[in-house]
Amino acid sequence: MKKVDKKMADAYFRARTLSITIYLIIWFVVSFGVVLFAEPLSSITFNGIPLHYYMGAQGAILTFILLLFINAIVSDRIDKRFGIDEKRNEAISSGKTLDH
Repeated sequence: MKKVDKKMADAYFRARTLSITIYLIIWFVVSFGVVLFAEPLSSITFNGIPLHYYMGAQGAILTFILLLFINAIVSDRIDKRFGIDEKRNEAISSGKTLDH
């Protein structure tokens, strides 16, 4: 079994933690920030609906779904950058031997 370099593992988890932190900040701003600033945002309209109402009714859900897709894409790129191969992991988990 191949040993993982500690510096590489730390860099991988740092990149994953940073991306998750960014997603949580965006989620917090969209979910709770809009509520905190509902009065000033009521003057802005989106599709004829006040922005604070739209974000509470649909915008937060749409943002969450968008973040899910962005997370999948970014996670795949981080995995590829650090040499994590999905096919190789599937072969290992199924008990097949691997040629190096």
